[in-house]
Amino acid sequence: MRQIVGSIEGEYRRYKKLGEAAIEQLSDEQLSLASASAGNSIATLVWHISGNLESRFTDFLQSDGEKPWRNRDDEFLHRAVPREELHEKWEKGWTVLLQSLAHLDDEKLHAQVKIRGVPLSVLDALHRSLAHTSYHVGQIVFLAKALRGADWRYLTIPPGGSAAYNQDPFAEKPPRPSQ
Repeated sequence: MRQIVGSIEGEYRRYKKLGEAAIEQLSDEQLSLASASAGNSIATLVWHISGNLESRFTDFLQSDGEKPWRNRDDEFLHRAVPREELHEKWEKGWTVLLQSLAHLDDEKLHAQVKIRGVPLSVLDALHRSLAHTSYHVGQIVFLAKALRGADWRYLTIPPGGSAAYNQDPFAEKPPRPSQ
């Protein structure tokens, strides 16, 4: 049974898609720009999201989520990378996450994992990770929108578009089939 895990996976996929749609709107140069107020560039945020997902979900049920090989501080270094390298880094973290989730069922949600030595239920670890990831994807969208200005293409309901959206509320996220 994967009702809860499937729901969480669906939300991860939705945020992955939002991040990608924001990144697609930017030039290679814009991906490495850091605003004075936000501090991190989109490239930096991609490195951090990917590093976090890879660390947390490699051997998810067997080892601490903060791997000794991860260098979190390096994720926050300024970097200018080609779009292809950025895409590869992004996909690396998401692939580890999604492969881990594919092997998880609702019966394992009460099992215990550790992050930095702190025990958490699998469900708590998933919620914590989803909130962390969505927070940083929100930063990517915010930065991308600021960089695009008037040329921004809305990723969700555009201003003045609520009535049209309410006519087809499943356009963004289709309903899950009954289980």
